[in-house]
Amino acid sequence: MFDSILQFLKDPANLAILGSIGAVIAAIAGGAWAVFTYFDKKNEKSPSAPNVTADHGSVAAGRDITAPVTIGLDEQKVGQELRKAQEPLRDELERLAAQVARDKGVEVAPLRAVLVKLGVKDEDIPKRLDEKADELLKLRAENDQLRRGPPALAAIAEEVQALLDKGEFDDARRALARGREASRALRIDASRYEAAFLAQEARVDDLQLAYRAAAAKYAEAATLVAPFDTEQQWRFLLGQVGELTKQGDEFGDNAALAEAIGITRRCLVLAPRSERPLDWARTQVDLGNALLKLGERESGTARLEEAVAAYREALQENTRVRVPLEWAMTQMNLGNALTSLGTREGGTARLEEAVAAFREALQERTRERVPLYWATTQNNLGTALVTLGERESGTARLEEAVAAYREALQENTRECVPLNWAMTQNNLGRVLRKLGERESGTARFNEAVTAYRAALEERTRARVPRSWAMTQHNLAVLYYAFFLKDFQPHHLDDALVAIDGALEEYRRAKDAYNIEKAERDRAQILAAKAKL
Repeated sequence: MFDSILQFLKDPANLAILGSIGAVIAAIAGGAWAVFTYFDKKNEKSPSAPNVTADHGSVAAGRDITAPVTIGLDEQKVGQELRKAQEPLRDELERLAAQVARDKGVEVAPLRAVLVKLGVKDEDIPKRLDEKADELLKLRAENDQLRRGPPALAAIAEEVQALLDKGEFDDARRALARGREASRALRIDASRYEAAFLAQEARVDDLQLAYRAAAAKYAEAATLVAPFDTEQQWRFLLGQVGELTKQGDEFGDNAALAEAIGITRRCLVLAPRSERPLDWARTQVDLGNALLKLGERESGTARLEEAVAAYREALQENTRVRVPLEWAMTQMNLGNALTSLGTREGGTARLEEAVAAFREALQERTRERVPLYWATTQNNLGTALVTLGERESGTARLEEAVAAYREALQENTRECVPLNWAMTQNNLGRVLRKLGERESGTARFNEAVTAYRAALEERTRARVPRSWAMTQHNLAVLYYAFFLKDFQPHHLDDALVAIDGALEEYRRAKDAYNIEKAERDRAQILAAKAKL
């Protein structure tokens, strides 16, 4: 079919003419020779490389020529001859590309673009075109899937297919890169929305006291956003910490508290002090809260000391000038930890520090500004004053504590915050018992019984088992004190029922510190019964 072209290229003289236009055109001719031989149907050996010699004033072009040369021929005429020689080849390749396009059902333009890039042996051209046509079909099928996606991605997929059909591969690649970026943005948005829905579910679980379930949802939300939003991951993890702390506090779940401590330490890494000082301080506060709750369950003071240290760290960034309400909240939490430490240690130094911390907090936590927080701080101040009053003679501190609790009850109402109301009633019962032990008569004891029974109306065993156990324990101690006043045996029976219930719950929660106290109190009650 291409005998004339082949004869042209096989003639050494013609190749000499081509060689005379320089090394670049000679390379083109050699490349053309490789393609042309595919169409030579004769199975003859490749001819030897022609000898190129200089003639008629020209120069021989060998492989090592580097100096400028002067062409002694009509270059325009040679170029025309070369283009004329290439025309049959271009026509044949065009027919081949068109045939493959028809057979495969693809556009011919991308196959033309493929031919430009093919740098293979001549016998591979039809095979490679066929393979590339198959690849174009796969691209089209995959693009059909993309075109059924979200509108933004579908538009890009349409653009890509149009570019592929025209053989504009570089532009198609750039459009695909844009599609990839758009897909990534959609994935991130989808992950954010999914995480937000999980957080909402967690809040609904929290409303139903399903703290474990809520914690799991916050953890899943944190995992979703972790690859692209460290700050949001930190927020969700702190949500998980909060739920686990509630689980530990209200249900006596020490494992939940230990888990919360570990997660909070991770959160400190996610919120470096140098970059996000206030977030770091908030994390220190949450760490202190979990340590305090667990420390109150364990014997010894190691966790409580860690809690105090965490709160003091937080106060370095949570300053009164910078964030007055956060400062006040941290002062209150520090006071709680100091009160727990002071309860376990001799002397009054820790307790005096606690009272000072609560009074500091009340400078910003005013009733007018934040009534419920003011009430909580009054309640906690009362607790520190009670413990101080137990170690001092007289009743001045105890009377201050009663006043603090009654103040708290003005805002901690049963209708508004039933569990806080119950907590304050429980604490009021305790200080009334202390006053009753120092006064004649049993009037204060009767007031204390009323306060404890009111607390148990909200502090049910099913709802807050640990708090229920603490109030039962306080009732047992009160009944024992009642017996020491009036020697009525039924007080000991009531005390024994209450202490047994408390012990059962303490043991279930593995609350070592309160188990020890309750067993000691139970031994006293049994000893008194034995003497009757």
